[in-house]
Amino acid sequence: MRILVLTVSCIALVFALSGAAHARTIYRCVLDGTVSLATAPDPGAQCFPKQLDDSAAAVPNLWGSMGMVRGTLYQRAENGKTVYSTRNVAGSSKVLAFSVATPAGSPAHAGLGKVGRPRMTEFPHEFKAAAKKTGVDEAWLRAIAHAESAFDANAVSDKGAKGVMQLMPDVIGDYGVHNPFLAGESILAGAKLLKSLAMRYEGDLDLAAAAYNAGAGAVAQYSGVPPYAETQDYVAKVQLLHARYRTAMGLKPLPARLQAAQ
Repeated sequence: MRILVLTVSCIALVFALSGAAHARTIYRCVLDGTVSLATAPDPGAQCFPKQLDDSAAAVPNLWGSMGMVRGTLYQRAENGKTVYSTRNVAGSSKVLAFSVATPAGSPAHAGLGKVGRPRMTEFPHEFKAAAKKTGVDEAWLRAIAHAESAFDANAVSDKGAKGVMQLMPDVIGDYGVHNPFLAGESILAGAKLLKSLAMRYEGDLDLAAAAYNAGAGAVAQYSGVPPYAETQDYVAKVQLLHARYRTAMGLKPLPARLQAAQ
């Protein structure tokens, strides 16, 4: 198998076999916490179309990670066309292996947690109390905390977010948090913020999660989930975790859009 080393972006790799064009659409797909790039949506994944300009001076980082990324490009037949993807979808065949140095990432705060099993023993009283006081779905509140800090009360991000809910300095001030490293204070403030965001976006939890991650200004700027790789990963991560926590709590799955108060 050929191994191709790229120094700018694997975008060129994905489209190298799809013909010349000045602008291309590529799909960034997230499935079970993993990212793929494809020329058509990957089955079963949440995919976001991206318009790429061949003449642009710099390409965006659609991987959501920094440094060297290694993977394999696959091809498959779909609706009479050849689709290229970095995910091994059923019916695909290998084209080549690649290594790529990704460009700089977006400015969004990506969160520290990983997708994994629900952790119901973390701060049970604090989560229950905050959910009851604010009316925020406890499973969603736990999903955000899991994605943000993996329940680390002492977590500090490189952007200054602190505590279990990774509160930014302005949130700490706005919600009167005295000590962001106290789980009870952090979780309650995070719940209050999430309640306000859910109300702002009329129960659309995807937009609320995106605003929690990248800021309401970014959501307004792009009229939806911002095209930041980190934020799109974050929203997909929270969706998956929310469903897992609902199941762990014996609750039925909820649609992405619901009223903030239960």
